[in-house]
Amino acid sequence: MDLPVKIEELTLNGDTKNQTKREDYIEWKEYFMAMAFLAAKRSKDPSFQVGACIVNKENRIVGVGYNGMPFGCSDDDFPWGKNTTSPLDSKFLYVCHAEMNAILNKNSADVKDCTIYVSLFPCNECAKMIIQSGIKEVVYLSDKNAHKDIYIASRKMLDAAGVKCWQYIPKRDKIEIRFTETDCETMSPSK
Repeated sequence: MDLPVKIEELTLNGDTKNQTKREDYIEWKEYFMAMAFLAAKRSKDPSFQVGACIVNKENRIVGVGYNGMPFGCSDDDFPWGKNTTSPLDSKFLYVCHAEMNAILNKNSADVKDCTIYVSLFPCNECAKMIIQSGIKEVVYLSDKNAHKDIYIASRKMLDAAGVKCWQYIPKRDKIEIRFTETDCETMSPSK
């Protein structure tokens, strides 16, 4: 026997709950760019914290990275400075960029036809890795270094290889994460 029940009349634990989906959820592009920014929070670089998030066609994250020292090279033993008298005392010869880490630390067989979300437009060295790995789209937030040769070269290579590049313009200024608040009662630390 079918009972005519309206969705609004359903109850959970005696409380009438709204049974329609939330409207203020973040869209996919915002989610992936936020993941890149969250990854950047792991960087110990005092000048630039860059993050990257690689996503496949099914909107699954297949790689995440941030700028930092290579595995096995202690970030306490290598330099973080930029303006040094010797290149050997500068971070530039040692640091792995976020894009490199995301590509090399992927959790899938390859990243062919994927999209990479990056907080900063990729340099020429990262562009080479992006092209060689088969990534087909670069979504970036900042292009503040567009005037520098390494970024001009990067854009030139990405264009020549047919990698689509576009700047993400966020709809909101921030996404806040609070570990002490949640709307899901089952996830509350006090339960």
